[in-house]
Amino acid sequence: MNQISASLIQVVQATQHDPFACLGAHAIDDKTWSVTCFQPYADQVEFLQGKKWLPLERIHADGLFQWQGKQAVSSPYQIRITQGQHQYVVFDAYSFPHSISADDLYLFGEGRLNQAYLMLGAQRMQLEGIEGVRFAVWAPNAERVSVVGDFNRWDGRMHSMRSHGSSGVWEIFVPHLQANDLYKFEMRNRQSGQVLVKTDPYGFAFEPRPGTAAKVVDLDNHQWADQDWLKARCEADWLHQPFNCYELHLGSWRRNDDKTFLNFEQIADQLIPYIQQMGYTHVELMPVSEHPLTESWGYQTTGYFGVTNRYGTPQQFKSFINRLHQANIGVILDWVPGHFPKDDWALARFDGTALFEHEDPRLGEHQDWGTYIFNYGRNEVRNFLLANAYFWLNEYHIDGLRVDAVASMLYLDYSRKEGEWLPNQYGGRENLDAIEFLKQLNLMVHADFPGAFTIAEESTSWPMISRPVYAGGLGFSMKWNMGWMNDTLSYIENDPVHRKYHHHKLTFGQLYAYSENFVLPFSHDEVVHGKKSLLDKMPGDAWQKFANLRLLLTHQLCTPGKKLNFMGNEIGQGREWNVNGSIDWSLLESHWHAGIQKAVEDLNQLLLKTPALYELDFEGQGFEWIDCNDENHSTLSYIRRARDGRFVLILLNFTPVPRHHHRINVPETGEYVELFNSDSAEYGGSNLGNAGRIHTEQVAWMGPHLHLTLPPLGALILQLA
Repeated sequence: MNQISASLIQVVQATQHDPFACLGAHAIDDKTWSVTCFQPYADQVEFLQGKKWLPLERIHADGLFQWQGKQAVSSPYQIRITQGQHQYVVFDAYSFPHSISADDLYLFGEGRLNQAYLMLGAQRMQLEGIEGVRFAVWAPNAERVSVVGDFNRWDGRMHSMRSHGSSGVWEIFVPHLQANDLYKFEMRNRQSGQVLVKTDPYGFAFEPRPGTAAKVVDLDNHQWADQDWLKARCEADWLHQPFNCYELHLGSWRRNDDKTFLNFEQIADQLIPYIQQMGYTHVELMPVSEHPLTESWGYQTTGYFGVTNRYGTPQQFKSFINRLHQANIGVILDWVPGHFPKDDWALARFDGTALFEHEDPRLGEHQDWGTYIFNYGRNEVRNFLLANAYFWLNEYHIDGLRVDAVASMLYLDYSRKEGEWLPNQYGGRENLDAIEFLKQLNLMVHADFPGAFTIAEESTSWPMISRPVYAGGLGFSMKWNMGWMNDTLSYIENDPVHRKYHHHKLTFGQLYAYSENFVLPFSHDEVVHGKKSLLDKMPGDAWQKFANLRLLLTHQLCTPGKKLNFMGNEIGQGREWNVNGSIDWSLLESHWHAGIQKAVEDLNQLLLKTPALYELDFEGQGFEWIDCNDENHSTLSYIRRARDGRFVLILLNFTPVPRHHHRINVPETGEYVELFNSDSAEYGGSNLGNAGRIHTEQVAWMGPHLHLTLPPLGALILQLA
């Protein structure tokens, strides 16, 4: 059997590495041409030469057809396929040239193709004037790769792809395909011969669960109307502006009466007026990329470039973002570059080898989560993640990324015992490849998307997380202050009679408060897995629980740093968050819960119009203790200042005992107005206070001071009239 015959037998056996070398039109010699097709379900195949249909001879029983003649064949050409009583005409996929440039392949191999999602995956396009879809996938250890779908009966022999050599990229253009056509990639590993069927790593949308196929999607047909928002974002001095973020899970914020998910349009209809009423500046969406298990909250991502179809289509998600921006609401996306699940149809051992992950489990597996760790040292893997960040910011106009589990990326020994991890080249525990990836990520985001944030969820004392790369930092915009959050919740959970012994937990944070650009989070992680809801963490009877919660949320809002709260915190959700249900909005029928919501609304609105509460969040001159040493009475008092010197006074009483005749020094004489009192009857409190206004008194040895009443488990915010 000659070489060409052997090659064609490999086509039939689905082991052919280079199908374009033997299928399609080829010059056999100076005078003879051939057209070869593999159509295993056809009874007859013809191709169009000029205006004449020429028959192809069946040369193999399994569906190889071939024509040979003296006429040169021009590409692309049409073939007519007869199957029983049916006949249809298509362009032959093997009559089209490649459409990926050498420059793109080079940049991808270097890890520097930020828009790799426009090269790989499924791209609707015209090639040689014909409409179709160009499929491309990175699978360097495959012997053969095919695209499969309904359009070819999921038969991996039908559309074997062209190899781009050492790049590891495979490509084929399939004419006539339409939006919403389903597809996967079938590949055969060159070492083992194992055949795998995988979903597209760069897929823009996926079929409903439990199906796992990707969908062909056109991302370009959305008319954005948020130019004013993006322009303002680009010009914003965000360091000195309010950032008060509402974190939510789209599937359990609210649901329909029949417990089904709201779609993006329904969520926008209800969420936008709520965010505006409550005074939040941003929403942070828990992962919206496609994931198979709702109970994973989105953190077990299988479709990094796909909007989950639980709530709608990519176009509907764009409309959702568009509407939020038009309402002057920013959108932060929770993003998960630290690990990925082991589902055998997704990224795990993608081409039969540890491609996106490490082969050695001491580097490549998260033991706690049962997931794989990305191999950040591999250019194409790093490019996958960088392109994914670029994709959300560029294609969906997202305003920032909250990067999940950064600590797990930074340390090679994260959650590992001795002997279960491998040190870096210098013998240390730092993951040098992950560090470099994070620096590249932050440089890219801040260079290409001015005004966009990157926010690190990082739980250790790693230095300079939110300092520029040029200064030796990782380059994040901000970092979650997990230390402040843990200390504050640990303190507030104590019975008030014991709080004086833990007073330092409220004051210690000021020792490091300006070492990073901190966000103060009460996130979803604090209200699940037996940790109780914020309300249920509070000690005491019902009155004390609600008073403690109002006090806690006031303390958070007044402490230097940007703010984040998980949905339900603002209404005093009684039970832990349940991803399979809705927030208990019916609680607002109770004056206790309605009081919490009203207090949060007033606090948020106060923040927006009080520069002293946000302008110097990251600078020490914006904060000054009045009294941080009154542990015996469990009170705190301090000053927050704006850049122009204007200030507010914050007074906090962490016991249920009213503090009458409480004295504090103040910077200036005059009349002080109560801007906020957490004990107001409107919020469900006892309405103890100072009748709204307090005049300073003067004592020679003390200077100007206020002689006032601190309400029980209460907070006051005062401003010079």
